[in-house]
Amino acid sequence: MKFIMRFLFTFVLFISHFSNHLRAQTTGNSIKASIGYGSSSSYYIEDYGNQEEVDVMGGGLYLQGEYIIGLKSWFSVRPYAGAIFESVDKNQNVQNQPQYKVTTNAFLMGGKVRICAPIPWVAPFIEGGIGTSIGKFETFTPNVNFNKSDILLHIPISFGLAIGRYNNFEVGFSGYFHPAAKQSTGVFAVGYTFPLD
Repeated sequence: MKFIMRFLFTFVLFISHFSNHLRAQTTGNSIKASIGYGSSSSYYIEDYGNQEEVDVMGGGLYLQGEYIIGLKSWFSVRPYAGAIFESVDKNQNVQNQPQYKVTTNAFLMGGKVRICAPIPWVAPFIEGGIGTSIGKFETFTPNVNFNKSDILLHIPISFGLAIGRYNNFEVGFSGYFHPAAKQSTGVFAVGYTFPLD
């Protein structure tokens, strides 16, 4: 955790100090569409004892759209809406044990901010924010029994690369943490940004 905080501090310091000397990436308003694969797992520390290892991950389709408000060449505000639809392999159950699984089937909405190196062709970025998930959440593990259709808080964190002369294409990894359900969803997604201005 200390390493991540040091990296973020150094990254922000670098961007703020050199932002006037770097070519602008995106300012103005635009829309980004993303598609990818999401996989959920429990982040609750579990002790399986002498049991065989239990694979409790669920996976499926991830979709998201963002409205981008580019305030600076290196900073943008991003309201978003999306969805995750996951299922679990029915053959995951362990002999003489209940079927453990972790799935998320929900609509996501919220807001995040992005700090990005404002350079053309390959621009690294990091994002964070807060949001709400509306849907069904299942976390069945040896130590957690959560099964609700509800509205839950989630915390999104993302990092990746904006690619291309105008950084219109993106490849990135995201995490959506649901503290109430004791689960997190990792996402690998690709996206394309459509300028509005």
